[in-house]
Amino acid sequence: MYDADRMGLSQLYQLRGRVGRSNRVAYAYFTYQKDKVLTEVAEKRLQAIKEFTELGSGFKIAMRDLSIRGAGNLLGAQQHGFIDSVGFDMYSQMLKDAIEAKRQGVEPEAVQPFQTELDLSIDAYIPADYIEDEKQKIDMYKQFQAIESAEDIRDLKDELIDRFGDYPGEVDNLFTVTSIRLYAKQARIESISEKNKKIAMLMESNQSQQIDGSKLFEFANQYGRTVQLGTEDQQLKIIFKWEQDTEHRRYEIVERFIEQLPELSREATSA
Repeated sequence: MYDADRMGLSQLYQLRGRVGRSNRVAYAYFTYQKDKVLTEVAEKRLQAIKEFTELGSGFKIAMRDLSIRGAGNLLGAQQHGFIDSVGFDMYSQMLKDAIEAKRQGVEPEAVQPFQTELDLSIDAYIPADYIEDEKQKIDMYKQFQAIESAEDIRDLKDELIDRFGDYPGEVDNLFTVTSIRLYAKQARIESISEKNKKIAMLMESNQSQQIDGSKLFEFANQYGRTVQLGTEDQQLKIIFKWEQDTEHRRYEIVERFIEQLPELSREATSA
């Protein structure tokens, strides 16, 4: 192929794929003019076609091409972005938020999902001796991140056991953290932090106004001295305090408490 520097990366990949399909050994040569100064983009394309030679490189080629050209502007002909600087998943979420904001005529921040900031003293991860393959491990972390219901948690537990066997304590902790985050998002808890045998939760200000105070005090009394109620800048603050080390039972208590919070709102009590 002459003037290979003028071809697109996908074109080069397609042309190379059509060489050597019979029972004879064949080679694909991509050349360009001698002493020609290549552009930076052309060099990246030729380097990519040189690197990815194994069977099944199509996806890697496509991602490299996307990285070189940028993801593009859906509303015009511009090419910009470098998707690998934020990652494909993050880019997809940003794109989804931007499209939804455009459809609703609001700022992108208005359609972003509510997130809870967690800072807990618990070892929650997938050990290397449980899932050795890094790609499989990343896929599993993505599934944890995508959980949206208690049913999703049960399904993922079954999948892990089915594929990799009984999971260790660190993975069980990961399920606990995921469950706490799930219920915290539903209850509009902004942050949950743990320090010195205390776990403090701060509820979003608007949601704080929706909580029925009498119902909350009645519910908190069931936990005795463990639960303390207060406010911080017009936000409901709930503190869990233990006199002795309760190990992981404290997270179960927090999870059960948060799960019930939506039922304490004025809308729920009046229904």
